[in-house]
Amino acid sequence: MGSGIRAWEDEAPYLPLQEEDGNEFTTVKVVADDSRLNQLGYKQELSRTLSALSNFAVTFSIISVITGLTTTFNTGLTFGGPLTMVYGWLIAGFFTLFVGFSMAEICSSYPTSGGLYFWSAKLCGNDWAPLASWLTGWYNIVGQWAVTTSIDFSLAQLIQVIILLSTGGNNGGGYLASKYVVICFHGGILFLHALINSLPITWLSFFGQLAALWNVVGVFVLMILIPTVATERASAKFVFTHFNTDNGDGIHSKPYIFLLGLLMSQYTLSGYDASAHMTEETKNADTNGPKGIISAIGISIIVGWGYLLGITFAVTNIPQLLSTDNDAGGYAIAEVFYQAFKSRYGNGVGGIICLGVVAVAIFFCGMSSVTSNSRMAYAFSRDGAMPFSSYWHKVNEHEVPLNAVWFSAFISFCMALTSLGSLVAFQAMVSIATIGLYIAYALPIFFRVTLARKSFVPGPFNLGRYGVLVGWIAVLWVATITVLFSLPVAYPIEKDTLNYTPVAVGGLLIIIVSWWIVSARHWFRGPITNLDS
Repeated sequence: MGSGIRAWEDEAPYLPLQEEDGNEFTTVKVVADDSRLNQLGYKQELSRTLSALSNFAVTFSIISVITGLTTTFNTGLTFGGPLTMVYGWLIAGFFTLFVGFSMAEICSSYPTSGGLYFWSAKLCGNDWAPLASWLTGWYNIVGQWAVTTSIDFSLAQLIQVIILLSTGGNNGGGYLASKYVVICFHGGILFLHALINSLPITWLSFFGQLAALWNVVGVFVLMILIPTVATERASAKFVFTHFNTDNGDGIHSKPYIFLLGLLMSQYTLSGYDASAHMTEETKNADTNGPKGIISAIGISIIVGWGYLLGITFAVTNIPQLLSTDNDAGGYAIAEVFYQAFKSRYGNGVGGIICLGVVAVAIFFCGMSSVTSNSRMAYAFSRDGAMPFSSYWHKVNEHEVPLNAVWFSAFISFCMALTSLGSLVAFQAMVSIATIGLYIAYALPIFFRVTLARKSFVPGPFNLGRYGVLVGWIAVLWVATITVLFSLPVAYPIEKDTLNYTPVAVGGLLIIIVSWWIVSARHWFRGPITNLDS
């Protein structure tokens, strides 16, 4: 995008960058980043050592197409099958880019760890800033906690399936771990993620880049290996034109089925606000933060489509893959991997190894998600929005928000405990992951194209005269997917088939607004009170 006008042009000029070799360039640029943060009302407390690549790597690892598409492959097969997955991915990806571009433009203007809720406050103006940042912040952080819960619980379930297949499979007397064992897996995974996130940011940068590499290489290996090994492969006609209407959920309308199938893609393409939350640890934040958002989305769309195509060419019998009587107990993509190797070599060991590759990718995804969670919790508590805020925004000697790291992991574990009572309740809880996040994404964009339409001053990354148009498309897309995620997914509607997403998201709204009316409006003034402008 064009160079644009710096968001702080009227406040203070950027420090001149006269030296571009050695450490002097880096030092001057970091000082300029710190200066901009001070102008926004905050002092530099976190270690600013992340490069553009490191910022991208964290976000790319959270989007993690291997994680999202593997764990929601059943949804794609059920609602439309190959046609919905192949074309639905491109449709969702196309509109997600509009959301990403709008967020990137705002991120360039306000590069802070608070990200979305700070943007809402700044774009609303003083009168509405506290309430706007309160709503945006709580939807953002609860959505992030739900994302981490969902990611790590998905990994725990995949480990359950790997153990099942390794001990003989569903039809060979294999061991199926109970829900109590699965929750223990989940707790152990979160503990490891909290430990890793307690390390200095230089270590997290290394793990983030390793995670990004693992995701890219893993996708290309699996998308080539699985259809190559499989003795039976689908035709190109099947992959690009077959539309599955046999969902067993009482839904027969093809347009309706296609729309429900989009949920697989949109669930995967989320979490890219991480680049904004990492800006206080990123050098050249006003440029590299936006680059991280856009590049992570764009590369994920390309890589994810390749992964979908490759795996779908190994799909030949959709009802069998979705049947709970198969060796993987109904875990479709695990059955694809397992049967591909078993049909050629007589055993599914190779498929189990491939599932291990996916498991490592999901582990990295959860690790990066905790990183993003903790930075959001750190920033939100820094502005006094959370109970015991003074405790959560402390940083240790390595400039890591350690308390926020462990607090985020603990909350995610508590959210997963609902699975012990009812999977329906758990699904309602994690439904906030996508819708809660996207509501938080849409609010500052909405304020950008309405209240701040004429007053918004863009940063070095901007959309020029197209900013408002792109923003409106982004807002309309979020409104559309909010409706899609709230639609019934089975008929007749009963307590076990009801889509509880609107209940969960609406319930969260009631809690947030009630808290505001009863108490928070008297003491929370939003980040706008920390600003000089």
